[in-house]
Amino acid sequence: MTEPVVDIRGISVEFPGVKALQEVDFRLFPGEVHALMGENGAGKSTLIKALTGVHRPVAGEVLLGGERVAFAGPAQAQDAGISTVYQEVALCANLTVAENILLGREPRRFGAINGRAMRARAAELLARIGLRVDPRSTLASHPIAIRQLVAIARAVAIDARVLVLDEPTSSLDADEVAELFRIVRVLRDEGVAVLFVSHFLDQVYEIADRMTVLRNGRVVGEWTTAELGRLELVQAMLGRELGVLDELEHRPDKGRAGEPLLVAEQLGRKGAIAPFDLTIRRGEVVGLAGLLGSGRTELARLLYGADKADTGRVLVDGEPLKLRGPRAAIEAGIAFSSEDRKGEGLVADLSVRDNLILAMQAARGWARPVPRKQADELVAKYLKMLDIRPADPDALAGNLSGGNQQKLLLARWLVTRPRLLVLDEPTRGIDVGAKAQIQKLVAELAADGMAVLFISAELEEVVRVSDRVVVLRDRRVVAELSGVDLGVDDVVELIAATPGAEPEKVAS
Repeated sequence: MTEPVVDIRGISVEFPGVKALQEVDFRLFPGEVHALMGENGAGKSTLIKALTGVHRPVAGEVLLGGERVAFAGPAQAQDAGISTVYQEVALCANLTVAENILLGREPRRFGAINGRAMRARAAELLARIGLRVDPRSTLASHPIAIRQLVAIARAVAIDARVLVLDEPTSSLDADEVAELFRIVRVLRDEGVAVLFVSHFLDQVYEIADRMTVLRNGRVVGEWTTAELGRLELVQAMLGRELGVLDELEHRPDKGRAGEPLLVAEQLGRKGAIAPFDLTIRRGEVVGLAGLLGSGRTELARLLYGADKADTGRVLVDGEPLKLRGPRAAIEAGIAFSSEDRKGEGLVADLSVRDNLILAMQAARGWARPVPRKQADELVAKYLKMLDIRPADPDALAGNLSGGNQQKLLLARWLVTRPRLLVLDEPTRGIDVGAKAQIQKLVAELAADGMAVLFISAELEEVVRVSDRVVVLRDRRVVAELSGVDLGVDDVVELIAATPGAEPEKVAS
């Protein structure tokens, strides 16, 4: 084995009241894909930021190519050959592909940017990774998958020795993931060291050569992918046996439901989703399953009044509900947790306390502030109930890990005591431990009589938590499945069925 290109020795990173990393050792070798694994809050992002100069360690050292480094920021790290591609791509959508790839390094002629040379150079870099994209096209005209690949091409432009991919596949479909992995293998074979962070275990075992597991800011261990099984990996990440998922699949109340709470009759919106019928009962979890673009989110937004329907109506408790907007839905006891927790959910610059009571305060009106004592009691209750870490009401929401941000967003709506909770991708981008906690919470809410509409791209998850599964394809509801023996294969068969088939109901 060659010498490591990155050698992190005993680093510790601390924030006020929090030891984010404690004496962490980490090695990354040229020509390998190394997965960094752990729960949300385990320290993965902190380790990346310590490597790239965002956070300064209070102890330990970082060696790059055998030389000790202490970057003042990501720009210095990039100049040294460390390039990072995040889940939310930090590029300029209004510029061309070529301009994004060579931003700050544009070839010049007589002091001015040489556009022809820039496009030619960008074409060479795109060809190197086998990406067929017009360098003259505007970045905004491409989907998120292409934007991430353009960000990788930018890393190639600086001759990166280290490529950090932080949750790069969370918004990609299977074909896009395959294309990303093809390019990662090309770079790996050229000797680039790739640090890969993902919560998708299947993808980790497909692409990674080695893995390091963090838990509570400490290193649990380092293994080759071949020598650590999936069960052992999960146990290493959690530090405990994971029996929650089996409990959910075999819970005794699964399939039981009360009277209809919400009924949608031929509800639809042109260009978003074809008219559909849907009944959601008290105490049941209804799952929405389908590929990206199938209309799952569009259906949910119609029920919440975020989008206005062109056809049909919604009844709550048998009475028509005029959904002029989200306020009407909230007043009827309908809460909606968006898949975009940063853009449409949390307010990053507000505290945990302020975020948690935000929906409750909005329902009361700003002229009637929630009393501080009541707010503190509610915050303490839900921080404990959902195991939100750190359990500090004054911490900024933006400083929480992804899984804890998601639980905080759920807590915000639970405070309002909704009758129907619409969850759009509540476990996207979070680790298996936080995912299990949220799935268990959904089951408990249903057992207490709340109706839940559960949306997820992971079919196993939808089937596990749902009493009934509504299948969408090409922005149409095509089937409804129910029964305790409902399986993922049943859903996949319907998703992959010949388009144009009439909607059906199946009881297994």
